[in-house]
Amino acid sequence: MAFAAGILVCQLGVALPSPLEMGSALGVGLLLGALVWGLSARGVVRGLLLAIAGAAIGWSYAGWRAELRLADALPGELEGRDVQVTGVIASLPQDFERGLRFVFEVEESSAPVPRRISLAWYKGYRDDELHSLPEIHAGERWQLTVRLKRPHGNVNPHGFDYEGWLLQQGIRATGSVRPAESNRRVAAFVPGLMNGVERLREGIRARFRAALPDAPYAGVLVALAVGDQRAIPAELWKVFATTGISHLVAISGLHVTMVAALFAAGVGAIWRRAPALALRWPAQQAAVTAGFFAALGYCLLAGWGVPAQRTLYMLGCVALAIGLRRETAPGRVLAVALGVVLVIDPWAVLAAGFWLSFGAVALLFLVSSGRLGQDGRILGALRAQWAITLGLLPALLLLFQQFSVVSPLANAIAIPLVSFVVTPLALAYAVFPLQMFADLAHGAFALTMLPVRWLAELPWAAWQQAAPPPVLAVLAVLGCLWALLPRGTPARWVGLVPLVPLLLWSPARPVPGEARVAVLDVGQGLAVHVQTAGHDLIFDTGPAFSADANSGERILLPYLRAIGVRRLDTLVVTHQDNDHAGGAEAVLTGLPVGEVRSSLPPNHPARVIAGPRDVPCAAGQGWDWDGVRFTLLHPAEASDAVPKKTNDIACVLRVEAGGRTLLLTSDIEAVSEAALIARDADALASDVVVVPHHGSRTSSTAAFVAATRPRWAIFPVGYLNRFRHPNGEVWTRWAASGAGMLRTDAGGAILFTLGEAEPQPLGARALAPRYWHGR
Repeated sequence: MAFAAGILVCQLGVALPSPLEMGSALGVGLLLGALVWGLSARGVVRGLLLAIAGAAIGWSYAGWRAELRLADALPGELEGRDVQVTGVIASLPQDFERGLRFVFEVEESSAPVPRRISLAWYKGYRDDELHSLPEIHAGERWQLTVRLKRPHGNVNPHGFDYEGWLLQQGIRATGSVRPAESNRRVAAFVPGLMNGVERLREGIRARFRAALPDAPYAGVLVALAVGDQRAIPAELWKVFATTGISHLVAISGLHVTMVAALFAAGVGAIWRRAPALALRWPAQQAAVTAGFFAALGYCLLAGWGVPAQRTLYMLGCVALAIGLRRETAPGRVLAVALGVVLVIDPWAVLAAGFWLSFGAVALLFLVSSGRLGQDGRILGALRAQWAITLGLLPALLLLFQQFSVVSPLANAIAIPLVSFVVTPLALAYAVFPLQMFADLAHGAFALTMLPVRWLAELPWAAWQQAAPPPVLAVLAVLGCLWALLPRGTPARWVGLVPLVPLLLWSPARPVPGEARVAVLDVGQGLAVHVQTAGHDLIFDTGPAFSADANSGERILLPYLRAIGVRRLDTLVVTHQDNDHAGGAEAVLTGLPVGEVRSSLPPNHPARVIAGPRDVPCAAGQGWDWDGVRFTLLHPAEASDAVPKKTNDIACVLRVEAGGRTLLLTSDIEAVSEAALIARDADALASDVVVVPHHGSRTSSTAAFVAATRPRWAIFPVGYLNRFRHPNGEVWTRWAASGAGMLRTDAGGAILFTLGEAEPQPLGARALAPRYWHGR
């Protein structure tokens, strides 16, 4: 536990320890460990010394591993340059709307690049550029011309840390395959254990796709067999999250244990009936060894996730103890699994699955030990489900801002069917490709989903709230552990008391007369949240990344839910360009929205969804919320006519609070800027300006910059975007005005308060720095 705590402290650090600090901590840890080894006394002193030693060793070990991984970096001067590489396709190739994505292990290159990179091979960026791609398969060796960039992701409050995830995966650069005649397959297969495993996984996935081409749950069977969850539609993930059964479609410990138990039982039965075998090696030891190796094979086939690893290491510990004829204490088994996982992967502590996986097993040990009597199967199952539901509730609220109210019932239905019917049938089809197995597995899961979907549609199926402070979550965890102790523990009900502030907690909102503003980091696009004392507005919704992924679903909705926004009063969609309207449909279907103001064409899906709530933007429209004034300055008049350039009718919004002004300009260009100056140049004067059209050369004229006279200029741009925004001359023009310069690709989401005091915008990267950011 102390070793894990030391690793966690290092991973949450702003900077890595220096070599001197790491060496000193390691020396202290080893010295204390040696002292404890020779210390005859036991008790508090010994435990304290062990804790300090473990934490010091964990802290230094995590720092050392991080330095090694970060050293494998792409030189900054190679970003955006074409490089020729030769290497192996090291993962399952993943289809997406306009191409393929895969992990590539570099063997040779024309310039120094990281060993492990993530590549996308596009069919074309525009419809008129689409072309076919060659077939690629895991384990092949290719020579490719690639264009790379250092790990970079969007950084928003409560958002997914893509850079941290890449670091955990060992991926130290991302990029794309360039169209080049030199791109060619060098070898059809490169021998190697993991290459063989990935090729096998790909073959099984292809087999499922061929057997169930149009089946709605084929992706679930693929996930259960080979751990590839990307084929599961987003709509299904919502159902799983609402009902609390997401763990069942991942390769969970339950599945690994089930496979191990089946193999152990089979080998044990055969061994006992063969006297020659039983006399040479006890049947029990042979059975657990067979179960361990079966679990190892399944874990490799399933993608080697943390829950699967944890279960494998626990099974290995049990198998070793039985082989050595030693007692196995549950706590020690779990501790060994924890240590092995963190030694192999010290970044595992950054994954939500790590906490939920080890937490669930620890809770099961807690409620199944230290009791005088043995529960029956039904009572034991109910006790276990109650323990996991209650004990993981604080973690679920902290990590995901929701928990499933119907989870106990949904799991009672789904666990037996998925674990003991669907998964064995899916694995049977993976080993013996008989169509019968695939059809039976799909039919069984379809039957499972009938009651699960009904539960998901209940209006109270899931509890959602703002992300609570970690202190409240820790207190609630301690309370839940107390409440789950055996009968006879005094005042167990007191443990439920800390849940009350956790469930009722809500973040503070701005005071009347002030507005809190977040210019979100959505890549090459725009999305701004303006919050007053009692109202919320979203100005644009960022881009759609593909047919089934957009910034509304991936960035805006998680952010709004995490800060406690359950309803939007106004959604402004300035015009129909993808980088501004791509997430509008997701926002409209994901949250209640009072009204929609836009310059979208009449047939746009967002206007169709909005229906009577839709109000076309027009200059002069305005409203007051809690002492904050909102005024639309552009376009001059509302119209359903679609101009040649939709940027010309983009909505422009002015927000004034406490005498300070924010100007949201969307994608207006020089023509619209001139029109705004002609109508009312004084209305453009602002303390903060979100720069027009991401700083393109067609906007931000000298006259417009002079009219706005901002204290701060914010550029919403994507990292190394293909439009090369912001334009160098435009950047210089704004800088010459004396404005402070901020950009979302460098700083993440830009956050500030608009009120009587001068606004002081800060980037999310500066507010929550991590040692891997920018590296």
